[in-house]
Amino acid sequence: MRVFTSAEEILAAVGTEIGKSEWLTISQERVNQFAEATGDHQWIHLDVDRAKKESPYGGTIAHGFLTLSLVPFLSAQIYKFEGVKMGINYGSNKVRFPSPVLVGSAIQLTSTLSEATDLGDGALQNTFTQTIAVEGGSKPALVLEMVTRVIF
Repeated sequence: MRVFTSAEEILAAVGTEIGKSEWLTISQERVNQFAEATGDHQWIHLDVDRAKKESPYGGTIAHGFLTLSLVPFLSAQIYKFEGVKMGINYGSNKVRFPSPVLVGSAIQLTSTLSEATDLGDGALQNTFTQTIAVEGGSKPALVLEMVTRVIF
C-alpha cells in the first residue's frame, strides 16, 4: 500500500508504477448483479449455455463497465491519500477494453502515476494509468487514464 501524505510525495512519484492489487475472480453472480443494477442484460453476459455455444469466447464475459467499476475497489488496495481536505474523481481521459474478462477468470489492477499538476493552494490534479490484466491473458482487459483531484 502506497500512502501519499503530501503534494511533494505525489509530484515525486510521477512516472512510477505505484503498485498492483490482489487478484479478484469474476463470478457469474457478480456479472448477474451488475446486469440487474444497470439494465444491461445482453446474453453474452448472462446466458451461460448460449455463450458456451455461440460466443467466440466460449462462455459468458463480464461487462466492460463492470470491469471499469471495479477500479476504485482495486485501487484502494494499492494507494491512498492521507491528510487531504478533499479528494474527488475528476473523470477519465481515455478508457479502452482491449480484451474480454471471461467469467471465472481473475483480474489484477496495476496503477501508474502518469502525471500530477500543481493547481495551487494545495490542490493537485493526478492522472493515473490504470491497467487491468486477466490472469494468463496476453492483452489487458482495461486501460484507463483516470483523473483525480486532491487538496491538502
